[in-house]
Amino acid sequence: MSSRIRIAFFAENLIEDLDGASRTIFNIINLIPKDKFEVVFYTGLPPKKSFEFKYVLVPTLSIPFNKDYSVALPQLVYFQLSHELKKFNPDIIHISTPSLLGNFALGFANSQKIPVSTIYHTHFISYIDYYFEKIPTLIRPIKNWVIKNQKNFYERCNAVYVPSRGMINELKTYGFNSQNFKIWPRGINADKFSVKKRNESKLHSITGNGYKNILFASRLVWEKNLKTLIKVYQDAISKSLKVNFIIAGDGVAKESLQKQMPKAFFLGHLDHNELSTIYASCDVFLFTSISETYGNVVAEAMASGLPCVIANGGGSAYFIEHGVNGFLCEPENSKAYLDNIIAILENDVLSNSFRLRGLEFTSKLDWENLTKTYFDDLTLIAYQSSINKIPSELDFSF
Repeated sequence: MSSRIRIAFFAENLIEDLDGASRTIFNIINLIPKDKFEVVFYTGLPPKKSFEFKYVLVPTLSIPFNKDYSVALPQLVYFQLSHELKKFNPDIIHISTPSLLGNFALGFANSQKIPVSTIYHTHFISYIDYYFEKIPTLIRPIKNWVIKNQKNFYERCNAVYVPSRGMINELKTYGFNSQNFKIWPRGINADKFSVKKRNESKLHSITGNGYKNILFASRLVWEKNLKTLIKVYQDAISKSLKVNFIIAGDGVAKESLQKQMPKAFFLGHLDHNELSTIYASCDVFLFTSISETYGNVVAEAMASGLPCVIANGGGSAYFIEHGVNGFLCEPENSKAYLDNIIAILENDVLSNSFRLRGLEFTSKLDWENLTKTYFDDLTLIAYQSSINKIPSELDFSF
């Protein structure tokens, strides 16, 4: 092994603010110790901003029903890509998602006996119920097929970084072997998300009134349980509550949401600076999704001093201790969400308590420490591989 460890990093895209997974990837990229690692990225979509590392582009195919995403097709450049990889001669391969690109990388790594690390970014299994709700007879067989393929993928990796013990437990119920799993939560950039960003005049310029503000921030796609969001809004309107619904984010469901939530304020996609101000300036964070692997937006809201009312399901539920630092609701119970929102808005003592507990919780989520752990692990994996002593799975059991 050379003086610097060579990492081949596979990611569907290198667009920084596209979603929670891409933000996690860029927090890693921004903290790469360049004196210790040489990294080449293999991706379908190039970065939109300046990028200091080499990257190799792979042909893509746009997804018809989601304009924000494309699928990388490594098979179209199989021999060229394999040649590039052999020329680079990586000590370790990191794979972002179990896509066609990810499976190509895993197959190459396994054939060349190169160790593989990956992060469990997206809980695809939970998406099936939403994508096939109009064809319910397909839900079970397709879900079983997805589970089978994901198990096959992750069990062939040496290290799988999963954001919480709760998510590991859920994956184990699907039959996943957790021996190569390691708990690795996502961090928070305290400089970006902070109570110091509060700016009430900014919100007033958007709403034109002094009502309390309920924020929902996410990609606007149906697997985020948007039907329940609509119902909460409609319940609030029927009660003539003097509140504003602020919707931050974009996606294929935006037009439909605007029609069904005509009095809500849709801000579209916001960069970190804009979003951090909105977080810190609102009064309650509402999040109905149960398809999150981690739930970056919930952590961002808590770090901004925003009390949270969220679904009791998916990765984001593990942030909240019900009644202590926020409220958890049955995922489709719109009445429970609204009752808890009203309780926070009408009780300053409760609201302030949630704020303080949320800030205490997120203060422990430090990107520098988490990233150091990640790169220390990669160093160990690469070293064990170089002396031909790496086991088929690292002992991450607990």
